[in-house]
Amino acid sequence: MNDPHADRPILHQGVSIDRARLAVILVHGRGGSPQDMLGLATELNVSDVAYLAPAAAGGTWYPQSFLAPIDQNEPGLSSALGVLEHLVSTLAQQGVTHERLALLGFSQGACLALEFAARHARRYAGVVGLSGGLIGPAGTPRSYGGTFESTPVFLGCSDIDAHIPLPRVHASADVFRRLHAAVDERIYPRMGHTINREEIDAVKALLGN
Repeated sequence: MNDPHADRPILHQGVSIDRARLAVILVHGRGGSPQDMLGLATELNVSDVAYLAPAAAGGTWYPQSFLAPIDQNEPGLSSALGVLEHLVSTLAQQGVTHERLALLGFSQGACLALEFAARHARRYAGVVGLSGGLIGPAGTPRSYGGTFESTPVFLGCSDIDAHIPLPRVHASADVFRRLHAAVDERIYPRMGHTINREEIDAVKALLGN
């Protein structure tokens, strides 16, 4: 299959699109589900927000580590990026401007959300990567175009995350700063591969209420 994630379901929680102050796209991790991310939305408890959670085929957006050569994660990676592009376009047709759109992912979903945002830099309501970083092996060119126009970007990760090397988190933060994002990078000692209460509170503040 050249487009494995096409036509997969997208779950919706919160207010309707036409009543939403913000729309937030929630991207699940490897082996996760949209339901997991909607559980996080419940924890955030931000009113007047429409949460949209797409589903990866087989629960995995791309097969290898996010640090693998790009071609080893195809066609899953391109298909996954296409899911986000299509969803963003659909929301725009429904009147949700980029300034009213936030991207949020955890783990593999964080990597995907960050990579999509970097490839489509513009002013968003926010970009959140929880335990993730930009995709590709060391030395991958990061010649992204555009500007984030001071978009708030939150990056949270453990210093001992078994899946996300700390240098990649730092490097990703640097890329977003270069693209004129307002980056809040927080590294948590010995936390592991999870989400903590401080991160939830920070994201809630970013999204506002």
